[in-house]
Amino acid sequence: MLGGDYGDFLFLIINECKGEIFTSVTSGFSRAISEVGTVMMVGGNIKGYTRVMTTFIALETSKGNFKDALIIGFILLAISFLINIILHSLKGRESNEYIN
Repeated sequence: MLGGDYGDFLFLIINECKGEIFTSVTSGFSRAISEVGTVMMVGGNIKGYTRVMTTFIALETSKGNFKDALIIGFILLAISFLINIILHSLKGRESNEYIN
């Protein structure tokens, strides 16, 4: 490790892999908010205990209650866009630090 301790080595690896870590986190987030089948298989769809937004949308759509499903869908999209905007603004600051 060329004279550095484990903390220095770990900091160097994380610093060099920021872009890849960012891509992994963004990809994982997008997969997590879009999973319906996995949530229903593992956690069920119990009102008040295991119901999440995606299973609520699927349930309301299957019942024919499209108004509530669309409202929750738009809220889920707004949350997703907000988090992606925050993540991309953080990435933008990181990518500009090497220009100077």
